[in-house]
Amino acid sequence: MRLSSPIYKLKRQAKLLARDNDIRLHEALNQIATKEGFKNWSHLASNYSKATPAMEILRQISSGDMVLIGARPGHGKTLLGLELTALAEKINRTGYFFTLDYNEMDVWDRFEKLGFDRPVVVDTSDNICADHIIERLSSTPDDALVVVDYLQLLDQRRSNPPLEEQVRALKKFAAERAAIVVMISQIDRAFELSSSGMPSIEDIRLPNPVDLSLFDKRCFLHDGEVQIEMAA
Repeated sequence: MRLSSPIYKLKRQAKLLARDNDIRLHEALNQIATKEGFKNWSHLASNYSKATPAMEILRQISSGDMVLIGARPGHGKTLLGLELTALAEKINRTGYFFTLDYNEMDVWDRFEKLGFDRPVVVDTSDNICADHIIERLSSTPDDALVVVDYLQLLDQRRSNPPLEEQVRALKKFAAERAAIVVMISQIDRAFELSSSGMPSIEDIRLPNPVDLSLFDKRCFLHDGEVQIEMAA
């Protein structure tokens, strides 16, 4: 069943409805869910979560996996990464979101718009690189699901190791700590001039060399479509 609006917009509608009609928020949420064709809000939320690409990815990834998410700008790769971070608890993990592209206020605003209030760890340090991520997680006893935004920025500082060296270090860390590392990636502009309906591993933008076979699973997004594949 297709929702009339994204779930975060439905939640916003419910808050306005609760305020304007002086009713409790859960009552407003249930009213919104009924209009969408569900029994109540819990029914809507459970069906929505089962249908999202993030939930499908969570069902397919395992401890030690390196996952690549690729899309052109505006096709939802960052939102997918945020959702994976927020839903990490569903597979008994703590979600970590490392970004060199957004400030902390932007990240939390996006979490709020998605309707997520689950405990996650957000790191927007300018020092983000493989060593920074590994050091940040070295003292945590919990199993981690790490989302890195994004691949092509990890070696933008000359003092950071080469990009492939960093990816190998994160892969080794994931294997040793039974962590899951998800890396968001840009897709080359040339893809938009091709006749391909969906990006592929050949379309990953690589200003510096990286052995893409280091990634165990790959997910590509384009025009609302999602393709999840295993590495060859």
